[in-house]
Parts: sequence; C-alpha cells; structure tokens
Amino acid sequence: MSDATHPVPHPGEPHPANGTGSRLNRLRAGVLGANDGIVSTAGVVVGVAATSTSIPVVATAGGAALLAGALSMAAGEYVSVSTQRDTERALLATERRELAEMPEAELDELTDIYAAKGLTPELAREVAVQLTRRDALAAHADAELHLDPDALTSPWEAAVASVVSFTVGGLLPMAAVLLAPAGLRIPLTFVAVVLALVLTGWGSARLGSAPTRRATVRTVLGGAIAMGVTYAIGSLLDVDV
Repeated sequence: MSDATHPVPHPGEPHPANGTGSRLNRLRAGVLGANDGIVSTAGVVVGVAATSTSIPVVATAGGAALLAGALSMAAGEYVSVSTQRDTERALLATERRELAEMPEAELDELTDIYAAKGLTPELAREVAVQLTRRDALAAHADAELHLDPDALTSPWEAAVASVVSFTVGGLLPMAAVLLAPAGLRIPLTFVAVVLALVLTGWGSARLGSAPTRRATVRTVLGGAIAMGVTYAIGSLLDVDV
C-alpha cells in the first residue's frame, strides 16, 4: 500500500500527534476566515462609503456582504471537509480490509515503515508487532495515513468555525466605518483594517511555521489593494444615495 493513494512517510518526516494536526488546521482556518471577513467586508463598506454618506446605506451594504460571505464560507468549508472526511473514511476502510485479508503483509509493511525511520530491523519488527497487537488499524492509520480513526475532522465544526471567524473579522471594518466621524470614516477604517491584517497575517504564518514578515506584508498588501480598488470605483461612481 505504498502508492500515491496511500502515502508512506519518508524517513525522519515529522507529523503531528493524533488530534494535534486537526486542532491546528481548525485554528489556522479560523485565522484565515477572520482575514477573509476583514478584507471582503472592508472592501464593500469602503467602496460604498466613498459614494454615499448615508449610515443606513453603508450599514445595509456591509451587513449584506457580511452575511453572504459568512454563509458562503460555511458552505464551502462544509463541502470541502465533507469530501476530505469521505476520503479519509475510504482510506481507513481499505486499510481495514487489507488487515483482514493479508495481516502478515501488513505487518511487514509496518515494520518497513519504522525501519525506514531509523530503527534497527529487529526493533522495528518488535514495535510493529506490539502496535499491531494493541490496535492494528490505529497503528497503520497513524504510520501510513497520518490519521486518527477516532478523531476525523467534523464538517459541521469547520462550518461553524468559518461562520464565527468570518463574522468576527467582518465586524471590525463595520464598526470602524459606522462609529467614526464622517470626515474620518474612510481613513480610520483603513487604519483599523491594516492593523487587523497585520495580526491575522502574523498569526497565520506562526501557525503554519512560515516566515512571519513575508506573510504579514502579503496579507496587508492584499487587503490594502482591495480597499483601494473599491474606494476608487465608489469615488468614480460619484452617486450620493
């Protein structure tokens, strides 16, 4: 089972302990969801504020963007994670069948995996035997698939996390544009959004063990460009609603 569909870890390849990777993925998805909520909602409210000074108009446009974006994120996460979960279940079902039909071959395979990680052949065999006696499916799922059969990602958890994180992120530019004085509405919103994007860019990079400066600059530039474009379009329309 060492083909492309059933990945085998390379020697020395690190992977998270059972459940840890799933928690990190949910946390990273939450940070990125908040970032999306900030950027998309800010783009709408800044664009509308550039063409209208009416608070109800800006609030309605921002609220609609926030609701639509949160629901879209939730639906996308639910579908994506459901597909991932179906794939994981299929892989586990294949592993279960192979353990039932060819237990010796599977034991040899588990031995080879641990030997490839640097254990002596004798110790690798002993580890494989003991893990197989304890829980053969869990041993193979962890070593080959990096999965915990009892901790598969929940699509509902992902959907709810997306709604919450997107909404929290989107409320920031909404609050900034609605509470700021009319003359400072757009500048203060821009500053608030940039500061928030610095935080989400830094946070997503830290969670992904990536360089924080590059990720932060990229995130801030993307948000700034989005707000700049929508503001320019709103100004060009020059419609006072």
